[in-house]
Amino acid sequence: MSVPLILTLLAGAATFIGAILGVLGQKPSNRVLAFSLGFAAGIMLLISLMEMLPAALATENMSPMLGYGMFVVGLLGYFALDRMLPHAHPQDLMQGTQHSFPRGIRRTAILLTLGISLHNFPEGIATYVTASNDLELGFGIAFAVALHNIPEGLAVAGPVYAATGSKRTAIFWAGISGLAEIIGGVLAWLILGSLVSPVVMAAIMAAVAGIMVALSVDELMPLAKEIDPNNNPSYGVLCGMSVMGLSLVALQAMGIGG
Repeated sequence: MSVPLILTLLAGAATFIGAILGVLGQKPSNRVLAFSLGFAAGIMLLISLMEMLPAALATENMSPMLGYGMFVVGLLGYFALDRMLPHAHPQDLMQGTQHSFPRGIRRTAILLTLGISLHNFPEGIATYVTASNDLELGFGIAFAVALHNIPEGLAVAGPVYAATGSKRTAIFWAGISGLAEIIGGVLAWLILGSLVSPVVMAAIMAAVAGIMVALSVDELMPLAKEIDPNNNPSYGVLCGMSVMGLSLVALQAMGIGG
């Protein structure tokens, strides 16, 4: 099994950490959740705009029009998919006790699982493609994805547990949302493999960079603000960018980075 695929599996499996927190009732504070989402967004933005897109454009025989065009395709494709998905607000679903949830919570929880699963699918592809092109960047993307998968697992398991009273069922549904990410990575592994030309891989990486930027701006940062309205999610974003940027500089100084 390849290292990029292993990274994708581990990133998707992080959903179970949030699921376990959801059923144990040890919910992290909204401030911590919001900061972690902003931190993940910062990592994704820096890697996408400062590493992935420039690397794609620098590929031999890669035209700027194709590179930037694929970046825009990734952006617009994500926004189009996002508009078609059911949107629920996990922090609103998790405010009450098991007895105070409305009767429709089971259906809402299932829709939430579906929505998160469909969002996770391109993330699995992004993790695999990035790690296939640059293993160090792949570690960064896998870390960012795993970091925001924890509150996603929490968001799914909490409502399902409240609706069913079953910890096993809650963890199962949260696992489904994480499995979608793993499936995305496995499909990328099966379809892409090592037979794709550098130009095609660069075009895919440019599109993935667009997806990551859209995910950060449209999903992670607004959700962080909703979860913790009293704090600015930009602090988490700036910290994520700073940590990732410094780590890439350190790796390059040691002759490890790409």
